[in-house]
Amino acid sequence: MVKELKDVIRTVPEVRVLIGQEDAAKLMTVKEYNDVKSSMQLAFAKLMTASKDTVSEAVNKLKGRLNDESKFRTLTEKELLILSLERQYPEDVGVLAALFFNYVKLSPGEAIYIGANEPHAYLSGDCIECMATSDNVVRAGLTPKYRDVKTLSDMLTYKQVFPEIFRGVTVNPYVRRYTPPTDEFEVDCCLLPPGVVIAMPSTPSPSIFLVMTGEGKIQVDSMLDGEKAKEGDVFFVPAYTEVKLSACAHASMQLYRAGVNSTSLNN
Repeated sequence: MVKELKDVIRTVPEVRVLIGQEDAAKLMTVKEYNDVKSSMQLAFAKLMTASKDTVSEAVNKLKGRLNDESKFRTLTEKELLILSLERQYPEDVGVLAALFFNYVKLSPGEAIYIGANEPHAYLSGDCIECMATSDNVVRAGLTPKYRDVKTLSDMLTYKQVFPEIFRGVTVNPYVRRYTPPTDEFEVDCCLLPPGVVIAMPSTPSPSIFLVMTGEGKIQVDSMLDGEKAKEGDVFFVPAYTEVKLSACAHASMQLYRAGVNSTSLNN
């Protein structure tokens, strides 16, 4: 959001120094989307391409200032996040870049969709991530892997919106479906109580099943007794194949199915 971005520029001198007073001033005056995009792209690129020593100094100053201020005021969620990231990735530019991102907390059963050329950083907790077919993953911070800062800075959309949170649609008492605004995939979350058996109807596309917790059986047309399914198992199911899922008698089973977006297949 533009307002939050301006708050960062106004209240975080460590970021303001790295992007420069001139570009900081431009960001403080932007109103229209195009102005925000061009100004933010320039400022973000300056931040991400700052020298390692300059970034280290800025991160350490920010950490020290927040620790001092925590003695007489309550830090915001974003400030606490900054301190947490700094402990995991000391002197990393991603600690400062996080101030340019939305901070989203998801409860169990909630999901978000992130479109192409939108950056994200997964911070904590357990989640299922499903990706469309892609030939690149571009990194720039909070990672020991190779960082391609220039490509990332050039490709981002710099949209100033908060992501929509999806809660899924009930398919049956045991299955919730998450359908993103793209033709490429959808995800079903299946939670089976002990002893329950359900039939997943065939689909015109292949599916991948991932067992997260518990154990049970998965059975397709060609199997007489089914295959044992336990935590960590992955199954590939061909198109036009009905699948029966059953949890064992003493424990529930949670699994996920990923396949082509059924909405697009029906059009």
